[in-house]
Amino acid sequence: MAGRMLHTMIRVGDLDRSVAFYTKLLGMKELRRRDVPDGKYTLVFVGYADENEQAVIELTYNYGVEKYEMGTGFGHLAVGVPDVAAACEAVRAGGGKVTREAGPVKFGTTIIAFVEDPDGYKIELIQRG
Repeated sequence: MAGRMLHTMIRVGDLDRSVAFYTKLLGMKELRRRDVPDGKYTLVFVGYADENEQAVIELTYNYGVEKYEMGTGFGHLAVGVPDVAAACEAVRAGGGKVTREAGPVKFGTTIIAFVEDPDGYKIELIQRG
């Protein structure tokens, strides 16, 4: 399975403060923002280049949550693959754990799935090209 790292998601308690840190202090650019009122969250992607060129950071603000314990602040790694369903089957065939089968993301159309590594870290598989 050939793939490429796309983004790392972290949960934040103050979206404006976090965007300012990554853009003003670290020199990243705000690449895109998506507010999802029905899901009660906002996503902001920041990075040095577009996700088509290199990995970026997804800042996730869940409405009403101001603080996370460090252990719950990490969300998942994301890897772009050409066929999410086939990637899930390869993980399963290799003895890995698929925690969310391939299908469209909630409130969208992008095909995703989630698997876990041996330590329990979540990895999102995102269908690309």
